[in-house]
Amino acid sequence: MATILIPISKGFEEVELISLVDVLRRGGNDVRIAYVESEIETDLIVGDNGITIKADMALKNIIAEDFDMILLAGGWDNAYTLSDDSRVQALIKEFYRDGKVVGAMCASVLALKKAEVLGNDYTCYPYAKEEINHEGYRDDKMVVTDGNIMTSRGPGTALCFGLEIVKRLVGVESYKAVKEGMLLNFCE
Repeated sequence: MATILIPISKGFEEVELISLVDVLRRGGNDVRIAYVESEIETDLIVGDNGITIKADMALKNIIAEDFDMILLAGGWDNAYTLSDDSRVQALIKEFYRDGKVVGAMCASVLALKKAEVLGNDYTCYPYAKEEINHEGYRDDKMVVTDGNIMTSRGPGTALCFGLEIVKRLVGVESYKAVKEGMLLNFCE
């Protein structure tokens, strides 16, 4: 079992967050959602489409050593906050430096670029690639892994992204069990 940190802020992409958390927990991971407190001082965070999620804790209470992965869901407002927040940026760099898995999807790949950890192969939401402006963009895969950096495209690829993270952090048996149980045969 791995422990995964997902920082969120106002305007996160709901389908991505819920899909990731669900698949990862089914795969046996401990997933913790932390709100970016520079945004607001409440654990009730409103997503891009008006859905409210209760975060588990404030980002200021996070100790990086307690986690195996940092994972960023998308949503434009969320992506900008994650890119601009100094604590999020420091955590991304620390996880990367320590050889831990760093994941992002959709527009939040922008935060990886800002942290200067984005590798040679990545994917993101197609309309975000110009703003990310980084060589190595791939549009031929739902999930791209480059060393310890994992990226995915957007809401429609979130389930498959979660599965690939389960495979990497927990193993093939859990990956197969979750894939079969959730009827995710379209994920490759």
